[in-house]
Order: sequence, then C-alpha cells, then structure tokens
Amino acid sequence: MDPEHASVREPRASRASHREIADELRSRIGSGALRPGQRMPTQAELAEEFGVERGAVRQALDILHAERLLTGVSKGSPARVAEDAWPGWSAAPPQPTVVGLGPRVAAAFAAPQVRIDALCLTSVSLTLAVGEQLRLIHAGELKPAKIDVRVLLPSRRIELAFPTPVDPANTGDGGLLHERWLAVRNAQGLVLRQNLLALRTTHGIEVRLAFRALPFTPPVKLYLLNEAEALFAYYTLGRHEQREFGGEPLQSYDADGTRSMLFAFGPGAGTRDAGARDAGARDAAFVAESRRWFDALWETISSDLELT
Repeated sequence: MDPEHASVREPRASRASHREIADELRSRIGSGALRPGQRMPTQAELAEEFGVERGAVRQALDILHAERLLTGVSKGSPARVAEDAWPGWSAAPPQPTVVGLGPRVAAAFAAPQVRIDALCLTSVSLTLAVGEQLRLIHAGELKPAKIDVRVLLPSRRIELAFPTPVDPANTGDGGLLHERWLAVRNAQGLVLRQNLLALRTTHGIEVRLAFRALPFTPPVKLYLLNEAEALFAYYTLGRHEQREFGGEPLQSYDADGTRSMLFAFGPGAGTRDAGARDAGARDAAFVAESRRWFDALWETISSDLELT
C-alpha cells in the first residue's frame, strides 16, 4: 500500500449516514490524522469501513469537496486532502454579517445537500445571502439536490428587549417600534419562503423550510451551515433615530444586524502544529455545542410561527 495512503479503520457495526461519514473524515482532517496533500482511502475502502454503499461515500466526499477540504474527488484515483485544508478559522478576522455571511452560504450551497439553521432577529441577512445562490440556481450554475432550512425568530407576542425607546416613558413609541420590527420580520420571512419553495416547481429541488417562534429576544445571531460551520455574532445595541413615524424623531436603542461582526468557527482550524490542532478541536466543539443548543431551542420552548 502507498505509504502516504490514509489507513482504513476497522469496519463499523452500524451503517453510517453520508453526513456522519463526512463528519468523521472532517474530524480526521482537523486532527491531523489526514494531512494536507495526503491521498484518501478509495471509495471502496471507505464503504467497507463505514458499512455503507459507495453512493453514501461519494455524497460524503462531495460535501468535503464543496468545503474545499478535498481535491480530485471526481477523478478516477482517490481524492486528496487539500493542501490548504482548514488554514485557520479561529485566526480569521471577524467581518460584518453583510460581508461575511454571503461567501459561507455560497460554500454551503456548493454541496449536494444544503442545510442551514439560523437564529436571528429578522432574517434580513440570511435572505440576502440566500438570494444570490438562488440567482445562480436559476442561471443554471448550481443545482443542489436538497435544501433544508430552519429559522428561529422572536415571537410577535413578546415584549421585545430591543428595539426599545430611549425614553421608557414613551410606551406608545414602543408599540410603533414593535410594529416596524414585526413588518420587517414577516416581509423577509415571506420572501425567503416564497423564493426557496419555488425551487420545487422550477427546478425539481427538494426543499424543506420551517420557522419557529422564540419566547425571548435573542442577544446574538447564529448560523449553522451544513452541520459543519457555526457563524456567530452579537447584537450590539446603539442609539438610533427613526424618522418614518411622523412628528418628532423617535430615539431608540437598537442593533444593526447586517453590521454585527460575524465570527466563523469550523472543525479542523489549522492542521500543521499542536496549537493549531487544539484550535481545530475547540472550533469543532463550538460547532457541535451550537448545534445542540439550536436543536434544544427548536424542540422545547419554541412555538409555531406565522408570517402574518
């Protein structure tokens, strides 16, 4: 066997899904067990190891190829770990959401099966980022087989922590701010839903989209992409002035979510030394815990949400 060839582990007793296979191989790349430039096991060897058909292996490799962790996936010989695999998510500087979210969503849409979980205040940034990928789908440049999106938004029935009037005595102004937020939340959600679900008819893509309502105002926003990356930002409050209500300008405390600084976390952040491997393990743990946190909110205290 080629000495640079990655070793194959003992076959698993239970059949793994393609996402579980991708998670395991991604973890090996992150830990340094699979090094940049190293040849991967053949699809047949991976299928034997994980106890699955080769189709599931191909799907897993396609996911890692879309994440730029593998090269040569479509060729006859085994794929290789990309030379620049996981150059260092933790070391990457944060970017405003309107700048940083789009490229990561684009990478997620390069996979055959797209999964996005989002917790946010209005979904404005998500709708913008997804919109560019829908344009590419309509242009024939992309065609994922499946898109699965879940969105957690604040309930219309709660008293929002923000936006809120600077002067707490202006309770009427609070009602106006709530109405404006609700209008934006519903409008953006409806656009996202209409555009995504239209892909079923226009392109035959399997699409699932669900919204749930939270009983609190989220102080942070979170995006989970293909169960592999977590993008996290704080809603930092500032003093804003609203002029659209007529009369005196309305002073409020609010956050501009499109400018919130977005921090990116992904497993395997760096693979070339012990410190980088530690950072990769930390990122992987953050992604996994963020997924558990989102799922817990979705399955427990959230409720049905209507975009009306």
